Amino acid sequence: MTAKNPAAERQNPTGCLYLVGTPIGNLEDITLRALRILKEVDQIACEDTRHTQKLLAHYDIHKPLISYHEHNEVKRAAELAAAMEQGAKIALVSDAGMPLVSDPGHKLVALCLQNHIPVAPIPGPSALLASLSGSGMPTEEFLFVGFLPARTGERRRALERLRIEERTIILYEAPHRVAECVAEALEALGDRPACLAR
Repeated sequence: MTAKNPAAERQNPTGCLYLVGTPIGNLEDITLRALRILKEVDQIACEDTRHTQKLLAHYDIHKPLISYHEHNEVKRAAELAAAMEQGAKIALVSDAGMPLVSDPGHKLVALCLQNHIPVAPIPGPSALLASLSGSGMPTEEFLFVGFLPARTGERRRALERLRIEERTIILYEAPHRVAECVAEALEALGDRPACLAR
């Protein structure tokens, strides 16, 4: 990973991958540095171009968008790395929060690091940390599980494996499965303090 000052970011003659944190619900929750990077890069790789376009339009940013999601990650990673080897500066964003946190991108980062292409995380909003900090649960140690499996049997087995976990457990769930997930978590994990955040 690289740590750069703003002048160095603009003057770097080689390509670079910027991992840019985006708002998790309120478009004002974005850093000044993130906005500057989004204005300066050559291209923005994103999960859903329509979603990212709304953010860019809100801040009057006009940059080419390229889709980068779990179904095209391998192909796109190679294409984007090749562009960065030719000097392109590319931002990777997710629909909400920090890229790579329960979102695609690790293949691209690994490929960049393997090919000595600088990777610069641009910190921003995180549903993980926002939820943890407002939960009232212990924060000294925690386990981030990400999304549970969509299939009921696999999801129940995943929850059963967490039964002995004493740290605060953080997981993501799709809105339409929250009620089912809560019921299954109560059954698998027993009666323990919990917090639902959105």
